[in-house]
Amino acid sequence: MGGNFCRPFAELKEKLSKVKAYLFDWDGVFNDGVKTAQGGSPFSEVDAMGTNMLRFGHWLKNNKLPVVGIITGEDNPSAMYLAQREHFHSVYLKSKDKLVAFDHFLKSNQLHPNEVAFVFDDVLDLGVAEKCGIRILVKHRAAPMFQNYSIKNEIVDYITANDEHGVRETCELILSTFDVYDQAIRYRSHFHENYKNYLEFRQGIETNSYFTKGDLIEVLG
Repeated sequence: MGGNFCRPFAELKEKLSKVKAYLFDWDGVFNDGVKTAQGGSPFSEVDAMGTNMLRFGHWLKNNKLPVVGIITGEDNPSAMYLAQREHFHSVYLKSKDKLVAFDHFLKSNQLHPNEVAFVFDDVLDLGVAEKCGIRILVKHRAAPMFQNYSIKNEIVDYITANDEHGVRETCELILSTFDVYDQAIRYRSHFHENYKNYLEFRQGIETNSYFTKGDLIEVLG
């Protein structure tokens, strides 16, 4: 479909077999990164559906829910809303040093860095990307040198074909790599018993919300 595999597909598939968690940047990943004085940073239901199908596909593949989180450098109400609506495990706001939030994410969920797939788009995300098992870069056509930098320094495994809806592309790629795409779509579209069981577990997750202040993590609210 035009995406760039920066590693052999067999290697990507092997690394994905170890993944237990999916972590997303927000600005430039769930949206085009455009901001206004009032904030902005919306998301698309196209991408939201992708995250749900990804989690369901992981459930089908591993008989277990993956851990899912968002790390954003800003105070993004839309990120909070999506995380709570979709029952993500955690959302980190105002994370200027995203490694602080990442370390907390790992410890809170008893994860190793190679068990995390990270979807990112820009310079502030590289510290986290360097540590993760899977690194997927959402392509921005205006930043070809950044893509080259990420490839040259081996910080990326796949670059999306699309600027828009890179999250959905990522989720569909992983579902296909797991060989559960057709099954996941069929079960979801017919509200199969397997999907109902997954949804019951998903809805039982309470989203943990945090602010990052320097080297400290504070619980929101």
